[in-house]
Amino acid sequence: MNYAEIKYNDIANGPGVRTSLFVSGCTHHCPGCFNEIAWDFNYGKEFTQDTINDILKSLAPDYIAGLTLLGGEPFEYANQQGLLPLLRQVRQNFPDKNIWCFTGYLFDKDILEKMCPKWEITGELLSYIDVLVDGRFMESLKNLNLKFKGSENQRTILVPESLKSNKIVLLYD
Repeated sequence: MNYAEIKYNDIANGPGVRTSLFVSGCTHHCPGCFNEIAWDFNYGKEFTQDTINDILKSLAPDYIAGLTLLGGEPFEYANQQGLLPLLRQVRQNFPDKNIWCFTGYLFDKDILEKMCPKWEITGELLSYIDVLVDGRFMESLKNLNLKFKGSENQRTILVPESLKSNKIVLLYD
């Protein structure tokens, strides 16, 4: 897996001050995407254990609220494989920090119904994520007043609560 960028002390991609990892590779190709350069799976730098160590170090200060995963597309299978060791280590070292993830896939129709039965790692990856912002960016539904999302079709989902109740539980309506 490659990554396009890591933003330390990011305040734009989730609540509080965060570390945000932008993975490379996305097959959605949404018109108007803010990060089109990260569509290419080969763009950026190789994601290694050294990269994970840098991210873990960045999460250590008390003022850092958590980690955000963006893209590219974190739920592309190749990216899931690369992200799983990171999320395991974040949860092990920082159980009280929250993990947000932005995906163009739909939580229920794509991730739960298609990916989870097909790939065992998808379920484990989901088990570490607290909040998932799902749905492709749609330029026709772009709204700059939305909190932590770009278009009105996207949902901000509380993952543990949704998995437990077997229905989608939203953080923001």
